Amino acid sequence: MKALKCMVSMLIFAGAALWAAGEPPSDAFTVLRNPPKPGRQVTPYLSCLVETAWKQDEIRKSRLATVRTESEFIQLQREIRQNLLEIIGGLPEKKTPLNPRISGRIQMEGYRIEKVVFESLPGFHVTALLYLPDGPVVPKPAVLVACGHSSIGKAYTSYQQISARLAKRGYVALCWDPVGQGERSQFWDEARGESRYNRVCGEHAVFGNLAYLAGANLARWEIWDGIRALDYLLTRPEVDSTRISVTGTSGGGFQSAHIGALDTRIGVVAPSCYISSLPMRMFNRIFADPDSDPEQDLYRMVSAGIDHPGLLMLVYPRPLIVCAAVEDFFPIEGTRKTFREAADIYRMFQLPERIALTEGYHQHSFSNHNQEFAFAFLDRFNHLPVRQELDSTKVLEEKALWCTSSGQVRLDYKDGKSLMQLVKEYYLERKNNCSLSLPKLYHGDFYPGIENWPVVPYEGKPVQARIAWEAVGSIKAEGFSVDRYLIHHSGQLTLPLVQIHSQDKPAGKTLLWFNSNGKASDRDWPELKSHLEAGYQVISFDFRGLGENRMLYQVSSIDDPSLARVPFETQYKSPLSGVLANYIYNSLLVGRPYFLQMIEDAEIAARFATVKLASGGLWVTASGEAYTLASCIAEALPGVSLLPGKQEKAELIKWSEIVQEMRESWPIEFLLPGGAYVH
Repeated sequence: MKALKCMVSMLIFAGAALWAAGEPPSDAFTVLRNPPKPGRQVTPYLSCLVETAWKQDEIRKSRLATVRTESEFIQLQREIRQNLLEIIGGLPEKKTPLNPRISGRIQMEGYRIEKVVFESLPGFHVTALLYLPDGPVVPKPAVLVACGHSSIGKAYTSYQQISARLAKRGYVALCWDPVGQGERSQFWDEARGESRYNRVCGEHAVFGNLAYLAGANLARWEIWDGIRALDYLLTRPEVDSTRISVTGTSGGGFQSAHIGALDTRIGVVAPSCYISSLPMRMFNRIFADPDSDPEQDLYRMVSAGIDHPGLLMLVYPRPLIVCAAVEDFFPIEGTRKTFREAADIYRMFQLPERIALTEGYHQHSFSNHNQEFAFAFLDRFNHLPVRQELDSTKVLEEKALWCTSSGQVRLDYKDGKSLMQLVKEYYLERKNNCSLSLPKLYHGDFYPGIENWPVVPYEGKPVQARIAWEAVGSIKAEGFSVDRYLIHHSGQLTLPLVQIHSQDKPAGKTLLWFNSNGKASDRDWPELKSHLEAGYQVISFDFRGLGENRMLYQVSSIDDPSLARVPFETQYKSPLSGVLANYIYNSLLVGRPYFLQMIEDAEIAARFATVKLASGGLWVTASGEAYTLASCIAEALPGVSLLPGKQEKAELIKWSEIVQEMRESWPIEFLLPGGAYVH
């Protein structure tokens, strides 16, 4: 049996083959002669995205190279700040009452902890721990301690130790739960006593993806929590408003870098295990840290000329120390590259003593080694005695640090708001003043000009700005033929394509057909045959990252191992942790969303059909949820009409409805920033 199947495959790729009456064999729809092997792969699509990012990085650096004076640099800072605010969706315009309340106190050795709940926005509750040094109530320097990713948030051992050590050094420290972590789960299942998603990155993926559709980013609300945490510190008589710092590691490094960049009331900024170079991060994320975390993938973060160097440059002239781990999944060479750029600015304007880098030879953590250097740096610029040693601390159980009676704000404050509600409100406030056109979006920023690309035979070398085709075999039966082509474009990218047509008469019109996994398979033959009998020739193809273009690799989440136990097909397209989601977030960084790139693939297939296959008219349709993409292709591409499907009304997905219904689950490939405003 295996030998027979092998012979059939050989005949198919050798030229023309025949199939018996009934459905064609599955190999009839296989285009690649050498399909990808299972395992980690630096795929052509991954390389293409990263290469795009490096080209954009060169543009950013060329803009920086024009700076000669401090006034010119200040102007560049203004540009970077404006771009950063724009891509996160702005910050709330009004600071509303914090309504702080203290729900408990714990006396420790040399300091005490106060349990605080405040509202960063009306009804949006933040749980925090305030670490206060013992002694008289006099103004002291303060540090915002931003938490990284942990299901228990501020109660995580490292965050307790950092905050307690700072208090023992004479600082007031405020450590708060990020939204979706600790006591701030947004999807708490009271019956199960757990969130519906993991509280490391899982919740972030759900409401972060919704925020993209509304034209914002989860970072908007996380940064705002930090800014309001600073506002709370300034209400305390124990705090010296002129000596405020911020630090944090991993996700806390992300927060501290962005809060420090945007709030100039902060004097010293000390991010840990976050700063790198995004093109390098794009390259390793699938393999080293695959969990979805939308706040760390700001739409156009690279293409808008910001990247991590931009964040550091927004701190100038304030003191800045970058803490890094040599074996981190945030590439250390990216850290060094970014640091050198920022340090050059401090040196250019005679402030080299205000910037520093400390590296620990270890994996992802705010190690004792790095804390010693970072805290000494804080001491120096906060006018405290500088010392290298770290104090011993006592770690408390999670429940002992609860600021709420139940351990969850969504249970204690039932009249409060969820982040999903805030995202919906953000959209509703803007929807009447914002309307986007899909054709304009598609033909706007970074459109590659496919409409003008020539269609030419493939000559065995990478091509740019053209559609190069090669025929790879055909199979015939029942009066039909399946001809297979491999389309080369955009450097190393390929588009596997099949043309299915009648052998007896030329088709007067062409139908582009696909499903949610890409091109047709033998299982789709009944539907394909109905279109053939209706007089169409059918063109079916695999989008980049789908079908035969998939990376046959199942990611492994260190934060949620259960995600690796689902079937490959499910996990590959999971919005929580999967290869496709990581491709999509990379596409956002370079300013050309994957959803628009799928339309590019459809336009490539349409041009090939028109020029090479002499199409007399172009139609598009798809099965299942992919019908939404088909309708958008017809809207975006002139000359392509939508062929109604049997279940088109049920299958159409509208971005505005996803946001207004606060839908938690929808196909990750439909992620289009600002999509809710598309009409």
